[in-house]
Amino acid sequence: MVDDVRHEPRACDAALAQAFGFLGKRWNGMVLGVLSGGPATFSELRRAVAGISDSVLSDRLSELAAAGLVLRTVDAGPPVGVTYALTASGTSLTPVLDQLAGWAQENLAPRCPSAG
Repeated sequence: MVDDVRHEPRACDAALAQAFGFLGKRWNGMVLGVLSGGPATFSELRRAVAGISDSVLSDRLSELAAAGLVLRTVDAGPPVGVTYALTASGTSLTPVLDQLAGWAQENLAPRCPSAG
C-alpha cells in the first residue's frame, strides 16, 4: 500500500523559485562564474561568455549590479576603463556555482563535455 504523501509548500520554496528565476536567466550564471575567477573588463567577459551579444551582456551586468552581486568600477585612465568584480554577496555564490557545475559534469556528462 502506498501512502498518500502530499508535499506542503515549504517556506524556502518561494526563495528557491526567486533564486532560480534570477540565476536561471540566460547568461547570469555564466557571467557570475567567469567573475568568480577575478575581476574582468567588458571585453574579457564578452570573450569568456561565448555567444552573448554586447547589449545582452550590458543588460545582465546592470541586473547583477542592481542585485548587489557585481560591482562596476570605472578606472580613470587614460584610457578610461571599466572593471567588473563580484561583491561579497556575489562571492558567496561561488561555492554554489562550483557545486552546480560539479553536479552537471557528473550527471549531465553526455551533454556537458569534460573540461580537461
